[in-house]
Amino acid sequence: MPRTRQSFAPGHRRKFLVMVDGTPECDRAVTYAARRAARTQGGLVLLAVLELTDAPAQWLGVANLMRAEETDKAEMRLAHYVARARSVAGVEAETVIREGSVAEALHAVVEADEDIAILALASAAGSDGPGPLLTALVSGHWALPIPITIVPGTLTDADIEALA
Repeated sequence: MPRTRQSFAPGHRRKFLVMVDGTPECDRAVTYAARRAARTQGGLVLLAVLELTDAPAQWLGVANLMRAEETDKAEMRLAHYVARARSVAGVEAETVIREGSVAEALHAVVEADEDIAILALASAAGSDGPGPLLTALVSGHWALPIPITIVPGTLTDADIEALA
């Protein structure tokens, strides 16, 4: 059973969660969520997921090296978007790195932080569809206990400022 969200209880504040996955539309979601968090005195949580494959035991050294490289890349992406949130909205973002599937990571982070109240995602701006994460969530394959805000990937910073 999902935990009750506590984002408006005394001592809590509503947090926006953004999946930082390196897609071009990720910037739109971070910008929107940062601006909403600033306007509502909320928080921002940025999540990076390491989807590593299991390596045979004899390749343990290689697997550890791959994990370290992927962690470094995730930390750099997160640092970039922490700076972006600070520059567009003056918001200091929390960062989380998880290993495993995206669905499991999203569920674990939402379950662990009862202040997370909204997942902000951006749709892809091209004609290739909305993006894999958004497609999986909207299709009902993953059910989250929080609402999802979908930000059109074509919005400019000025558009987001007017809407957030």
